[in-house]
Amino acid sequence: MASRTASSVRRLAPLGARVSEAEWQARLDLAAAYRLCDLYGMSDMIYTHISARVPDAPDQFLLNPHGLLFDEVTASSLLKVDLDGTVIYKPEGEYGLHQAGFVIHSALYRARSDISGAMHTHTIAGMAVSALKCGLLPLTQTATRFCSRLAYHDFNGPERDPGERDALARDLGDKNYMILRNHGLLTVGATIAEAFTAMYGLERSCQAQLAAMACNTALNQMAPEIVQKSIGMYDPKIIRRYGLLEWPGLLRKLDRKDASWRD
Repeated sequence: MASRTASSVRRLAPLGARVSEAEWQARLDLAAAYRLCDLYGMSDMIYTHISARVPDAPDQFLLNPHGLLFDEVTASSLLKVDLDGTVIYKPEGEYGLHQAGFVIHSALYRARSDISGAMHTHTIAGMAVSALKCGLLPLTQTATRFCSRLAYHDFNGPERDPGERDALARDLGDKNYMILRNHGLLTVGATIAEAFTAMYGLERSCQAQLAAMACNTALNQMAPEIVQKSIGMYDPKIIRRYGLLEWPGLLRKLDRKDASWRD
């Protein structure tokens, strides 16, 4: 009986004690991104997804179970899946892998070894701009960070067909931001922090464009040389990587609000 009890204790040990330190840190950052996505009004109930590559198993990534609201996600609740769709870790409960989430995120990790985090949203502003033929315009300083570095992917129906992965990867190319036409927004980065802060900026660029276009008056277009100057000043080789300064403060904000994302 004592032996069985000890065995049960080992099986019930917290997940953080059963995975590598690197994976646990990735789980913490990803859980934080889900909570922040909800906090900043970028969630869509259970229908979008953020992922993180497992640092010490690059052919595996972490993804939300399809059924948890974003403000319910914790570090331990995340699925671990490989690039073929095999679920390697699933917490107890009825929620499993979302096929569209698997298709989109496996496409990214399969094609780009430099990606460690990816975020996809269906916000009102993102969907609206995705439905405009003009796409994202360089109307604001924030938009110039993205507009020349933005890929576009045409809508071919919900991304549930693994055959769509090649097209997603091809259209993204070497860029880190993409508008999925008639669908939503996508950002990737070398870290979860980078992918999240990029999405925050891209989302605000879309919001600002829609607000300006809705005023039914002439838009103040920047001169082309000013647009190019601003684009150049946001060159990744010139400025720091996004997320480095923002992320610690965002985590402090979450902890003040509700630290259960760390569970």
